[in-house]
Order: sequence, then C-alpha cells, then structure tokens
Amino acid sequence: MGVILSSTERKGDARERLLARLLDAFGEDLPSPEVSLREIAARTETSHALLRYHFGSLPGVLAAMLKAQRSRDNEALFAAAQQGTFDDLVVAIWRTYTRPQQLSRVRGFFHVVGLAAYRPEDFREFIDSLDDLTKMLASLAEREGLSTTEALTTATVTVAAIRGLLLQQVLTPAVQSEDAVALILRMSKGRSVPRTRPGV
Repeated sequence: MGVILSSTERKGDARERLLARLLDAFGEDLPSPEVSLREIAARTETSHALLRYHFGSLPGVLAAMLKAQRSRDNEALFAAAQQGTFDDLVVAIWRTYTRPQQLSRVRGFFHVVGLAAYRPEDFREFIDSLDDLTKMLASLAEREGLSTTEALTTATVTVAAIRGLLLQQVLTPAVQSEDAVALILRMSKGRSVPRTRPGV
C-alpha cells in the first residue's frame, strides 16, 4: 500500500515545486515589485491563482524566492567558511552581494525587509532566516578565541554594517564602500582584545 500524504504535505510539496519553477525562471534575479503576479505567472508558465494560493501575494513570492536564493548562497559561503577565517567570510559575503547580477536581489531584499518591518507576522519565515550569516560569522569568531556572547555580538554588528553598506550602494551607487569594508576588517582584528573599564 502506498503512503497517503496529508493535504498539508501535498500543499507543501506543490509549493516547493512552484518555488523551484520560479527560481529556474528568474535565476539569480528577483522580479521587480512593480510587476504583477500575472506577469510572473506568465514567465513561469503557471497561473497567478496558484501563486496567490501558495504565496499569498507578490511580496510573499519575493520573500520565498529571497529565502531560497540566500539559502543557496549560504551553502557556498558555508563551504568556504570551513577552511577560512572570520575576515575571509566577511570578504566573501561582500563580494557575493556586490556582484552586478545581484543588484535586483539586493534591492528586493530591502523592499521585503521594509514590508516585514510593518507586518512581521506576514513574513515570519523570511525574518527567521535573517540571522543565518550572523550564526556563521559567530561560529568563526568563537573558533578564533572569542567567548560565545562576544562572538555573537561581533557577528551581529558586522552583518548590520554589511547590510548598511549594501543599502548605501543601492541608494548612492557612486559611493565606494570598499574602504568601509576594510575598516570593518581592521576593527575585527581587535575583537579578541580583553575589554576593561577605565581604571580597572
């Protein structure tokens, strides 16, 4: 006798198949927030009704695609991190997301983050995926001698700085951020120096 799948499992499988079609159709790109679900459906040779059923809305499609694309990126970054240092991973993250072909995704990322700030309950899965790079960096920082708490703090601030620099590049492309990335790396050199209060 075959295994009988629940309706939830069948829906999940169908959603994953539809998401795979979206990723195949757009590659590393992300649909513009200005296009319609009908236009996306036409490009992926499906129906806008199916997209709405599985993802709820255009922002839902964007959030699901971003999560999957970033997960794929993270696999490559994680593999590189196994043999590298904290600084190596910072540079790899920066190079990954400043490639010209990543521009639509970086813009889409900040678009979805802005929507999630107003309606976090609608983007919980996306929000929960945002600390993945932080965890990777924290693991490396801890491996290099920081305490668990200090490693997490260092990683959190580093990721925040990278995202801030990416936003700056989106808004003011003429501004070069390489010097700022170098500053982040120089700051990280002192991350294992003991912190003491003045006079202690």
